[in-house]
Amino acid sequence: MKDGGMVRGEILERYAQALMSLAQQGNIVDQVGSDINTIIETLKNSEDLKEFFANPIYKSEQKKAVLSQVFGDGLHSYTRNFLMLLVDRRRVMFLLGICSEFQALLRKLNQVVLAEVTTVRELTDDQIQALKDKVIALTGAHQVEFDIKLDPELIGGVVIKIGSQVIDASIRGQLRRISLRLGGAA
Repeated sequence: MKDGGMVRGEILERYAQALMSLAQQGNIVDQVGSDINTIIETLKNSEDLKEFFANPIYKSEQKKAVLSQVFGDGLHSYTRNFLMLLVDRRRVMFLLGICSEFQALLRKLNQVVLAEVTTVRELTDDQIQALKDKVIALTGAHQVEFDIKLDPELIGGVVIKIGSQVIDASIRGQLRRISLRLGGAA
């Protein structure tokens, strides 16, 4: 028997891949990608909307009506139809995950790497460009997308995560490494 996480992952992959195939066949990958970004931003900005789609008490018709009201004609017809299919198949509760998986497929298709950057304060344009150059040199990707988070506990510096690789150039990380060396020398 599969665990819930594995089944959920398969659902996300299967639906994201189906949407990608449709977008490629229709030669509208960029348009659907833009739609997916809009959906993600909307869901991230509305906890109520996420809860509404996850709640089985609401009927499919209600969920379709809300989708139409929220996104209207702002989405390509392929994307709108896909959303309605998710409602019909009772998979709309996975919408955010499916969209995130689609973004990952789109990045892979376009040879774009996602770098999660954690820093103490907002980065300047020059710092972002320097990071972008370093990540491209490290990965060989054509482009880089950043997910930048602020964490005052870093004290200073930056932590970059690219896939499973972590580059810790933070002061907190340096202090931890010094502490480990000193602890090992005693």
